[in-house]
Amino acid sequence: MTHPFQSIEEVTLQEFVLFIKIHHQQIEENTIIYLNLEPSITGADRKRTAMLLDSFLRLMTHANIDELNNDEKYFFNTWLQSQLSIIDRKSFNLFQLIFEKSLITFMIQQKSSRTNAIFMYVLSTFTLLVELYYDCEGDNQTSNIASENQKIRHLQLLDRLDKLLISSSDYQDLALILKKCEEYFSYKRCVFYAYVPWSNQFYGVIGAELPKVQSMKGELTGENTILSSRKPIYLKNPKNYVKEEHIQLFNLSSIIFIPILRQEQLFGWLTFDQLGEEFDCTKEELTLLEEVGKRLGLFLSRKGEKVEKNTVLHLTERESMILGLLAEGYDNKKIAGLLFLSEHTVRDYVSSLMTKLKAKNRTQVVASAFRLGLLS
Repeated sequence: MTHPFQSIEEVTLQEFVLFIKIHHQQIEENTIIYLNLEPSITGADRKRTAMLLDSFLRLMTHANIDELNNDEKYFFNTWLQSQLSIIDRKSFNLFQLIFEKSLITFMIQQKSSRTNAIFMYVLSTFTLLVELYYDCEGDNQTSNIASENQKIRHLQLLDRLDKLLISSSDYQDLALILKKCEEYFSYKRCVFYAYVPWSNQFYGVIGAELPKVQSMKGELTGENTILSSRKPIYLKNPKNYVKEEHIQLFNLSSIIFIPILRQEQLFGWLTFDQLGEEFDCTKEELTLLEEVGKRLGLFLSRKGEKVEKNTVLHLTERESMILGLLAEGYDNKKIAGLLFLSEHTVRDYVSSLMTKLKAKNRTQVVASAFRLGLLS
């Protein structure tokens, strides 16, 4: 007699991802239904589980089939690491339960001939995810002495940041603040992306290789899964989350995104990376960097109130044009050529902008202009 499981064909990662891509809408609808049918789930757990389900489905729908090499462990561990600031044991268990229910319901409705094969693959996938999650928990559990020492070190770093922010005069100091963040938290590159709520757009403002940073701009849409999150996100490999052109532009490997918030107001994001080197990040380190984002949010909100109350800026049409070109990363020579002016005249206009915006250099001019809404 043939064992019923002996005839089940094996499913590859590529086949599974393709299956989810094709049917993600129906599966997503089922996850929403089952999540709402669980009366015992608290609001916080429901929200956290919904974020995990949404992120997991987005991973599948945005994955490039042709580039998958069927290394399930690497593929799913990369996703799991990106959810460190969200996930806990309860939400992880709920995520598994609801995804499995949703998938089984869909496949029964479809009367698919591959139901057993797909479901067996899902079971093995979640077995792998459980192992990876427990490994992650184990990596984060250190001895009491080491844990206390780490807490003290993190508090000392935040104290240094607090003193820096208190002593900083205005947005013009953001470039210095970012350099200090690189030093304090041991990263080689820190970049600030500003968010303009009235236009729902984001702009690269400050960071190494300024022209590249300032070339980054766009509208915040549902597809911007990283920027849509209000929690820190660590990507060991950004391949399925960040556009390939941007990975190439900045030579990205691992990267961390930190939202800058103050009382639900989003000012933008910080990114931390090691200039192309892959690195690991623990949940405790993400929590530390989340506090950095909150402190910068407080700094920006306080400085914003001060500037708005005490400063009325009037830019001439020519100054506005030059400001826009500065934000695009053009130098004086290029600006002069585009506007049919002499370089000396352009320098005078830039000096005027520095005076009006109380900036010490071109980078500070652009940073202040973004924050005050002069650039959109």
